[in-house]
Amino acid sequence: MAGVEKGETLLVHSSSVRLMYICKSKNRLFRPEDVINSFLSALGPDGTLLIPLFNFSVINGGVFDILNTPSAMGAITEAARKYPAALRTEHPFLSFAVIGRHAERFAALRDYTGIGPKSPFALLHQMNGRVGALDLDDNKCMSFYHHVEQALNVPYRFIKDVDVAYTDESGTLSARSFGYYARDWDNNIITDVTLAGEKLWHLGLYKGERPGIGHGFRTVLSDDIYNFTEDAIRSGQAEGLFYTIDKGGV
Repeated sequence: MAGVEKGETLLVHSSSVRLMYICKSKNRLFRPEDVINSFLSALGPDGTLLIPLFNFSVINGGVFDILNTPSAMGAITEAARKYPAALRTEHPFLSFAVIGRHAERFAALRDYTGIGPKSPFALLHQMNGRVGALDLDDNKCMSFYHHVEQALNVPYRFIKDVDVAYTDESGTLSARSFGYYARDWDNNIITDVTLAGEKLWHLGLYKGERPGIGHGFRTVLSDDIYNFTEDAIRSGQAEGLFYTIDKGGV
């Protein structure tokens, strides 16, 4: 399945909209849990599955409950949050449901921005796992790019400190601070990774099918996307590949 092998670590961004329509057209019940189980089956008992449970409303409201705050990333992700064997990573904006062999290792990570050197993205890269996307274009997923951008300290993004009322697994409420890796709004930076995605296809780094075609699932090895992103940034190609500048119609 799109290059996925037994025993791998796989991060999956997802949309369930097309699957729901397909099931409805065939008079079948759509169950997000079935999608999760299909990934787990492909990975086998030694594999690990990460599903984003991102919720950026926490940035504005500043309230997070690790056991109860829902995912804002769609039906499959919310089903992953409630999956019996899932553990949730700790970052309030960029948490993951993790299921499988290395779930406890991911859940133990602590990283201020959620994308830095002690984040799930960093551990995924250390394991040379895969980043996958189901029926989503690159601009609606592929947050792995930001992990590389922070590692290289790019000038078009910055860390914004956010205070959060945080309820942990024991039900204890405390005031905590986390970093949000934001684009440079003052200089009209707009995240746009469309061309980067096309280059991944052109270079043969994406395996699988494009959104809306066939199973609509593709993956890229974390080593490949990291090296591709690092090379582009260091060679001065970040603008156009990872961001554009809003010139106000000029």
